Amino acid sequence: MSTVIKSKINKMLDKAEDPSETLEYSYTKQMELLQNVKKGVADVVTAKKRLQLQQQKLEQQVVKLDTQARQALASNREDLARTALERKQFAQNELQTLDQQVVELEAQQQGLIDKEQKLRSKLEQFRTKKEVIKAQYSAAEAQVKIGEAATGVGEEMADVGMAMQRAQDKTENMRARASAMDELEAAGAFDDNLTLTAGQDDIDRQLHELTSGSQVDDDLAKLKAELGSGSAASPALEQGKPAGQPTQDGQQ
Repeated sequence: MSTVIKSKINKMLDKAEDPSETLEYSYTKQMELLQNVKKGVADVVTAKKRLQLQQQKLEQQVVKLDTQARQALASNREDLARTALERKQFAQNELQTLDQQVVELEAQQQGLIDKEQKLRSKLEQFRTKKEVIKAQYSAAEAQVKIGEAATGVGEEMADVGMAMQRAQDKTENMRARASAMDELEAAGAFDDNLTLTAGQDDIDRQLHELTSGSQVDDDLAKLKAELGSGSAASPALEQGKPAGQPTQDGQQ
């Protein structure tokens, strides 16, 4: 499980990593390191200056104690002269210790200066290489995007292709529906009688027409029977003339 999780995380990080951002971050961290080295040099120089000030005080104190010892001895105060010489010896010992510390600080200072120069040189080289790599990466990224756009490969172009395909499918569907509507209209599927007899299928419509035709035949037969049995039928009607037309003798 740990291996699988680490591999997934590594894949996600690799996908999310931007070389330009990584290079800039590395350059920033190296700049911070250079600033720390410069600060270290400044701290060493400050400490050396403090020791050198103490050296000057001790040197002045040694000269002063030597003068006091001479004066005490000239005044027949051997005890005071001894005390002054003892203090002079202690000050000289401290002065020797400070000299050693100053030498060590100077060595540290020179070492830090050398490191600063080397780090600055490497940083300049890294900065130049960083800009070159960033330019190469940007050019390669642009070339990949242009290639994907030209060949239709890539997530964005794939989404565009899918959207275009859906639009074409919808267009073909609408054209098919429009063609079907025209065909149904030409076949009379949207006539007024069909609209008025909503809910009837084709069988019901045929039965209705058959019933209507039979009723008309019955009415016609009944009318013929009435006309055939009538004794006072008008000669005009028998000759197929309409009623009210004058005859040859002027009678209607």
